[in-house]
Amino acid sequence: MAEAHGAAARGRKKWVFPDKNSPEGNKPVGTSEKDAKKKQAAPFRGHITGGMHPGKRVVVFGIVDSHPDRFYLGLTCGCGTSRGGRPDVALEICVQFKDRQVLRRAYVTGSWDDPVGDIPFFPFIRGQPFKMEIFCEHSRYLVLVDGQQLFGFGHRVTPLRDVDTLWIKGSVAVTKLA
Repeated sequence: MAEAHGAAARGRKKWVFPDKNSPEGNKPVGTSEKDAKKKQAAPFRGHITGGMHPGKRVVVFGIVDSHPDRFYLGLTCGCGTSRGGRPDVALEICVQFKDRQVLRRAYVTGSWDDPVGDIPFFPFIRGQPFKMEIFCEHSRYLVLVDGQQLFGFGHRVTPLRDVDTLWIKGSVAVTKLA
């Protein structure tokens, strides 16, 4: 937890999580250190201040459910509204446990790309924690899990600064975001 305290001390904005155990459902909880230590349930949706740009990274610390099916992580252009239509999705990652696959694709101007699924290893273990890092480079997103490169995914949505929302849903609990 020293990392969370250090980030707060450097003036970084803390993420607001929906509380899995709250009777109010998905209302955000406070950002006290006590609340930050709780496991938070998916679904989660949060704003990426300033959007993505080369050199920016998003880090997700999570724990896979004990009986997982799949979970999703996405980077989108806004969260969309019922009147505004579906937002572009710069990167959607779908982790499937039955097939031990990590699929990724993009949704641009009304259509989905074909999913890509080749990975060198399957890093997710039932009931175990993981750290996923998404680095924005000039031509692609580079995704690492527990420090090991999993895949690269070329940019399909530009300008990158429009990619300003992170969402997570499925068989995972989020423990920390950076």
